[in-house]
Amino acid sequence: MLELLDTIDSIVWGPAMIALLLGSHLFFTFKTGFIQRKLPRAIRLSLSSDPEGTGDISHFGALATALAATIGTGSIVGVATAILAGGPGAVLWMWVTGVLGIATKYAETYVAVKYRVRDHNGAMLGGAMFVWERAFGRNAASGRDSGSIGRAPWWARLGAVAFAAFAAIAAVGTGSAVQASAMTGIITANAPGIPVWAIGIVIVALVSAVIFGGVRSISKVCEKLVPVMAVAYAGGCLVVLALNWALVGEALGLILECAFTPKAAFGGAVGSGIMMALQFGCARGLFSNESGLGSAPIVASAASTRNPAQQALVAMTGTFWSTVVICALTGIVLVSTMLANPDIASDILANPTVYSGAMLASEAFAKIPYIGTPILVLGMVAFSYTTILGWSYYGNRCITYLFGRYAIRPYQVVYVAVAFLGAIGVGDVVWTISDIGNALMAIPNIVVVLLLSGVIARETRHYVWEGNLDEADDAPIPQLEGR
Repeated sequence: MLELLDTIDSIVWGPAMIALLLGSHLFFTFKTGFIQRKLPRAIRLSLSSDPEGTGDISHFGALATALAATIGTGSIVGVATAILAGGPGAVLWMWVTGVLGIATKYAETYVAVKYRVRDHNGAMLGGAMFVWERAFGRNAASGRDSGSIGRAPWWARLGAVAFAAFAAIAAVGTGSAVQASAMTGIITANAPGIPVWAIGIVIVALVSAVIFGGVRSISKVCEKLVPVMAVAYAGGCLVVLALNWALVGEALGLILECAFTPKAAFGGAVGSGIMMALQFGCARGLFSNESGLGSAPIVASAASTRNPAQQALVAMTGTFWSTVVICALTGIVLVSTMLANPDIASDILANPTVYSGAMLASEAFAKIPYIGTPILVLGMVAFSYTTILGWSYYGNRCITYLFGRYAIRPYQVVYVAVAFLGAIGVGDVVWTISDIGNALMAIPNIVVVLLLSGVIARETRHYVWEGNLDEADDAPIPQLEGR
């Protein structure tokens, strides 16, 4: 089974997917007029609130929830696994994916907010499934595009269902099992006496206490936890870099060299090929920032905003923080630590397991006297916990689209049950299935955003580049009957 999954993973994350992702990132960078230039304005906007906006949660609440789902395993353990599998050069490709992916995150969020709907309680619903259904919907009486719910052609409904189904499956793997597995790995690596079943029970209890309260409950927890844990983790990284200061330049040089040339690193323990570095860098880059995946726009659609451009700008800062900052810091920390201690890679790769990435991160932070290990353990636990919360909302919204509101509670029960299974150990299959699920949900999301690129470019020019960012979008938000 593992061999079959590895084969599928290598196919979906082959040259075609890498070309689609990087090509889309480049395309939207130019199509939006290099929207990355608006990053300072976007950061300021993310810290503001607008009582005149329409939505359920604040700008920052939506951003914090999206960051909670992204700054986690992918930003720490994912970087470590990318280095172990693809060599130090994978760090550069993760960073490039992040810089260019800012534009894709803006574009996918823009259309998700533009085509969002209301559920039976009036709460906002959004995501690629509703973009497919509304953007190509047709009025049955007039035959003209109406942007209404339903009456979409079969191929649009197929795109909507495919995205929702793959996202719901990926939420169980990426958001639940993988994060619980990472929590168990980091805790048992530093406190081996704690039984994994006990960790699993605690995870289930803490997750259940929040996710059954809906998006407001999730966003409130994330607003409090995400800033604190991100600052603490970044501070720990800076301390490690200070300890490894003499090797930071060599680490950066090695990352650049291995990104473009095949080279063995760390005494030959880690081999690197250009395609391996590119493949694992892009795969883990998407896993860390989710640009092109279509996940973050689901929660961004619930934000209170005057127009789609406002929340799209806020959402794109998530890619900057998660990959351009956190992943880059993590990568330099790990590479410099492995240069200082070449035996680390040899020891870990001698007996590789699903916890190898967590072990590598633990070794790096253990170099900080007294506080290094506690910072990593607490940071990883907090990151993984909030990621479970964020992805639970993504799965919730996709299940609502597919089966209606009565399927939400059964899905939540399955979600926390899978978290327990992930905690007690489900092996490498978790990472592989998550990689496959991420790729498959990205395809219908990227396709629909590309189809609407003209709309995005035209309205971005009006709202962002012509100075109308405070203008209200008065388009009605339709009700989704029966869901």
